[in-house]
Amino acid sequence: MNELADQPTDQPAEHSSRGPAEPARRRAHEVPDLPQGVAPARVRSFVRRGRRSALTLDRLHRLAPARALPPGRFDPEQAFGRVAPVVLEIGCGHGHAAIAFASARPEWDIVAMDVHSPGLARMLADAEAAQVPNLRVEQGDAVVFLEERVGDRVFDAIHLFFPDPWRKKKHTKRRFVSPTNLDLLARVLKPAGHILVATDQEFYARHVLDEVAAHPRFDGRRVDRPDWRPAVGFEAKGRAAGREIHELRLDLVG
Repeated sequence: MNELADQPTDQPAEHSSRGPAEPARRRAHEVPDLPQGVAPARVRSFVRRGRRSALTLDRLHRLAPARALPPGRFDPEQAFGRVAPVVLEIGCGHGHAAIAFASARPEWDIVAMDVHSPGLARMLADAEAAQVPNLRVEQGDAVVFLEERVGDRVFDAIHLFFPDPWRKKKHTKRRFVSPTNLDLLARVLKPAGHILVATDQEFYARHVLDEVAAHPRFDGRRVDRPDWRPAVGFEAKGRAAGREIHELRLDLVG
């Protein structure tokens, strides 16, 4: 990752794009429909939002360099200065889960990734306060990062907590869990690696399990909530709205 402050000001967001939660449902996205037969260059699972405040810029300039990934091909040993199991969190938002994991699992390394500058800036500040040396931060599109900078069998685990569910049927293709992305995740995971998914939307949990059931490289199942993950952010909002939290584990097979 280049220094985060050097990124464009109009940044997309993996899952924090959903905005403030309403009592019963989230605000619908305004996504223009393309003419029949016309497709975008690549369907993204996030939308663009936001400009950066002076506080965000200050945090990025001061704190990002120490936690940035070296440019070029991702090499965990080079990035963290040691050989250890490594996990990628896609759509880390404000970083509560990533920081908690880094603190609870000091023997693991974690790369926390998102496209939303303010959220990453807040995570950098909180990570500095938590003093977690095993956390690195990458800003950008996770699919592009995995396609262009990550080799085969690199990650021991991948975390996908509260991704944008894209509830409208016409937006199903924008959901992160898709056959193409499962192919990509299967390539970058080590043998016996796994993906943890959490969502407060029952239909999205069913979507994930259906996609995995049709994929030859993963077995999916419901699991207990990881004890290290704090019940904040979208999880707290979902519980406050009376929604159940669905915890899924997708194990790499074959």
